[in-house]
Amino acid sequence: MRIYFEDLALGQTFTTPERTITQADVDLFAQLSGDHNPIHTDAEFCKHTPFGRPVAHGLLVVGVLSGLIEQTGLFEGTLIAMRRITELEFNRPVFPGDTIHGQIEAVGKTPQSHGGLVKFHGAVLNQRGETVLTANYDLLLKTTSSQPLKHA
Repeated sequence: MRIYFEDLALGQTFTTPERTITQADVDLFAQLSGDHNPIHTDAEFCKHTPFGRPVAHGLLVVGVLSGLIEQTGLFEGTLIAMRRITELEFNRPVFPGDTIHGQIEAVGKTPQSHGGLVKFHGAVLNQRGETVLTANYDLLLKTTSSQPLKHA
């Protein structure tokens, strides 16, 4: 189901597919980002932390949510850009082995010259239904009358 700016109603919510976070995901993110903090990568070090084991990078979880939103197909061909992420809050740790999914709710709409800006409130939940992350996302979507954007 492809959604344009006009199709969204305030309060409309969507749930993403699930994904299990693995230690390999955490290790690959550490390589990609250069963030090798032992809280993410060293099981022995983590035994002496409040968590007792490695935790996933918060920004890995943010990135996975972006991919899970894409997997819904809601914005296939209609997403112009992610304009902003605000009020990002990491509520609980995500551990390798946790299965997460996202929920997004349309909470604001503003017409723009090249489409429409939609503010979504997003949450990531783990397999126990606990909220591990919340954030607001501003997505620029095509309108049904949008012309293709020209590249310089």
